Amino acid sequence: MIVGVPKEIKTREYRVGMTPAIAKAYVTAGHQVFVEKGAGEGAGLPDGEYERVGAKILSSADEVWKRAEMIVKVKEPIEPEYERMQEGQVIYTYFHLAAVPELAKVLVKKKIAAVAYETIQPEDGSLPLLKPMSEVAGKMSIQVGATSLEKAHGGKGILLGGVPGVRPCKVAIIGGGVVGTCAAKVAVGMGADVTILDVNLDRLTYLDDIFQGRLRTLMSDSENIARCVRESDLVVGAVLIPGAKAPKLVSADLIKEMSKGSVVVDVAVDQGGCIETIKATTHDNPTYEVSGVIHYGVANMPGAVPMTSTFALTNATRPFGRKIADMGLIAAIRSDAALAKGLNTFGGHVTYEAVAKDLGYPYVAIEKAIEGR
Repeated sequence: MIVGVPKEIKTREYRVGMTPAIAKAYVTAGHQVFVEKGAGEGAGLPDGEYERVGAKILSSADEVWKRAEMIVKVKEPIEPEYERMQEGQVIYTYFHLAAVPELAKVLVKKKIAAVAYETIQPEDGSLPLLKPMSEVAGKMSIQVGATSLEKAHGGKGILLGGVPGVRPCKVAIIGGGVVGTCAAKVAVGMGADVTILDVNLDRLTYLDDIFQGRLRTLMSDSENIARCVRESDLVVGAVLIPGAKAPKLVSADLIKEMSKGSVVVDVAVDQGGCIETIKATTHDNPTYEVSGVIHYGVANMPGAVPMTSTFALTNATRPFGRKIADMGLIAAIRSDAALAKGLNTFGGHVTYEAVAKDLGYPYVAIEKAIEGR
């Protein structure tokens, strides 16, 4: 298979979809790998490293997209890339289509086989390709939250961990999954007063156990959320429903009840966000103010630490990408139920039910979409 790795063009996105070591594995297996010039430089991976392992460097994104049967990326294609997609092409990347209906429209029109990292799911319910970036974003949420709380950045001027004789920052984390757990690790480690909320009692029991009483756990219901948000200096939104829009758990009215200079960081923003007042921002302009509360809504947070993020992500994406290249997409998804769940669009159909529901498309089961192929 001919595999293309274009340079990411989203604002301040420095990650790359494939490392030289992984490119070597593809080449050794008999595949061709085309990498856009400079695609890996932001992650500390120069063109020469790709050439050394047998990949070919192409001078333009247009050429990579035109020649590749499968595109391997990090972030969802954005508008300048829509015209570059080739009908029937396989694109293997994060999509988060529930939040970008205009992209879904293009994928359907061009009959793209969109294999979404975020919905590949084994029988145990885990999301192995989302997990590494959730870990990065969870830890970063506290870093950026702490910075945003500084007066110079519009915050109330409170130190996350406080000092002897002065109270620490109150942090509420809504969602106890991978993002929430990693956020809690950093917040607790910095000495903050942390409460984590989740709807799963077993998960709360687990968190209470591993943190050994160093944070509070609460059932995530409307009353507990409202009370915690009002009292907190920093709120982290860490809620995920695979493939679907995030539920709005913090209303605009509740934001108004927070003290001035408080901060909200919504890690779910790429799925529409769980805070009503959130909107997607960029690393160039990461924050804005609503009702006196600082909002951080960068949709590609891990892009700020590309050396860590690229290796963490590609360690997880490699096995499924190789399976597609080695077997062909249809055979690969027929042989692997987890990979099949990653197929969001195919042949002009939306093949992931949550995306179809959120965007108003007819849902076509994968088995029907690939029938006869």
